[in-house]
Amino acid sequence: MEVQLQQLRYFLALEQTRHFTQAAERLGVSQPTLSKQIHTLEASLGAPLFDRIRGAVTLTEAGTTLLPIAQRMIADADAAREGVRDLIGLRRGEVRLGATPSLCSSLVPDVLRTFRAAHPDIQLFIDEGSSQDLIDNLAAHTLDLALIVQPARGVDEALEATPVLREGLVVASVWDAPPPSPNPQISLSELEHVPLVMFRSGYDIRDVTLEACRAAGFTPKFAVEGGEMDAVLAFVEAGLGVALVPSMVLVNRPRLRATPLASPGMQRTIALAHRKRSVLPHAAQALRTTLLAHVATQELPVGVRPL
Repeated sequence: MEVQLQQLRYFLALEQTRHFTQAAERLGVSQPTLSKQIHTLEASLGAPLFDRIRGAVTLTEAGTTLLPIAQRMIADADAAREGVRDLIGLRRGEVRLGATPSLCSSLVPDVLRTFRAAHPDIQLFIDEGSSQDLIDNLAAHTLDLALIVQPARGVDEALEATPVLREGLVVASVWDAPPPSPNPQISLSELEHVPLVMFRSGYDIRDVTLEACRAAGFTPKFAVEGGEMDAVLAFVEAGLGVALVPSMVLVNRPRLRATPLASPGMQRTIALAHRKRSVLPHAAQALRTTLLAHVATQELPVGVRPL
């Protein structure tokens, strides 16, 4: 027979009270039930745990040996139960969220502020990278969730990607210089002779921009090449050139002008991805709910719509 935690709890209660009736009352069970469980525990261990002499209850040598072990096992079991309750109740835990740089500088901060206000004890870890890097990190189990640009070919079959919003790309230029086009909207062909500030290799928007320019019949001219999102926007603010960027990143950038692309424009779909066969931790599920609610209820910038 195996030793059960409940039997150890009975053993500890009897050790503390040294009285069967008092121990039974503390446990909320009948005295015969307590006596039976103690006998069963002793049979399992192969030795008596208590001496019962003229009403006095004392520990035997076996009972003395068991005592610290039982205390440690019960403490560990209680800690495990409390730890799980904390996780379920979101009193502690962590979430590992990945996002592309453009989303880290636009959507993600507001979502995390809302989440932090509701769950201040959850630790947040953010991984900023390209969509492919984030997909790889999801597969490697180093992320719980990732906000990615959904590829046209779809995502890996091992992942579930929920489309969150559709965002248009705009031409960013500095306010104190003439606009890149005299028209309210600009066609890609008008950018043929305009110096572009271009993202580094492997950046999602770089590939999309180069492909669109080739489809429009020209190879773009680069003013500066190789930056991340913040660097690209800073270079545009410095007047070095214009850049094709997601419309959301120009919020709170008063020095930059956004010129929409003429129809059909350039759109990208942002999706929230996680592993299909893994149960999301409670904290990650709560963050997912917060993000989806934010997109559905908050006012989004021009050119961005929820899905």
